[in-house]
Amino acid sequence: METSLPVAERPRRPEWMKVRAPSADGRYFDVKKLIHGASLNTICEEARCPNIAECWGRGTATFQILGETCTRACRYCYVHSGKPETPPDALEPLRLAQTAKKMGLKHVVVTSVDRDDVPDRGAGHYAATVRALRRAVPDASIEILTPDFLGVEEEALATILAERPDVFNHNIETVRRLHRRMRGAKASYDKALWLLRRAKELADYRVLTKSGIIVGLGETNDEVVGTLRDLREHGVDVVTIGQYLQPSPKHATIDRWVHPDEFRWFREQGEALGFGSVFSGPLVRSSYRADEQRHAAETGRGAVAY
Repeated sequence: METSLPVAERPRRPEWMKVRAPSADGRYFDVKKLIHGASLNTICEEARCPNIAECWGRGTATFQILGETCTRACRYCYVHSGKPETPPDALEPLRLAQTAKKMGLKHVVVTSVDRDDVPDRGAGHYAATVRALRRAVPDASIEILTPDFLGVEEEALATILAERPDVFNHNIETVRRLHRRMRGAKASYDKALWLLRRAKELADYRVLTKSGIIVGLGETNDEVVGTLRDLREHGVDVVTIGQYLQPSPKHATIDRWVHPDEFRWFREQGEALGFGSVFSGPLVRSSYRADEQRHAAETGRGAVAY
């Protein structure tokens, strides 16, 4: 069994991974007040995202629906895992949509925990959330970052795509060799690829598909490029690549700090493969500047390194 390195042996965080604290002159505290006041969850807080000060300071956030408790226990993720004690909150989509309106969002990103305890795995809740957003912020684009809907994939995709989200995102997270080890026995590298391809096949409109990779879990750079190639072969339009951060001593240890030059190289490889947008950098996360990711893919701006 892998154990965490003693503190003294862990690789020290390099300068390029330093982030700023919340600023009093931004919108951070306004966003926090709105989200907490509406009893909403965000992946920004639940997953300890390093970009929370920047994103909330810009007036954006990524909403997390279907509760706080995930029925999976991925070895890299800080979101609380266990058995959810309550069913999905039927009023959550309305509260989320009204909060997005108050925030003035032009691009809304919604993700969730896994809910293997719910018959439709939460697909209906996603659909209700997209419908509520269409009513509250009709001019905004909507991006959903979904779980794998284990066992009801086809039905779940049909339910969600009927509401026509602008971006369908499902993160593959890591390379094939490490996938089951990091994501658990229920997860499947090939099923993740299938879900992304099938979403594009089922949609009766032009939907952007998107996926994300975290590096620093023990993969090689060649394996990362292999994963990029697999994603592109399954029609994925947008990809993000960022550094893994160990959220607690109980989680998978950081194998290495990936240098910014390597992230630029990943970007170049992705661009050569034909992705519409590649956001690659140490602090990049799947929803980081998601509005810019979508715009880059739609305008042909292409690859970006941060």
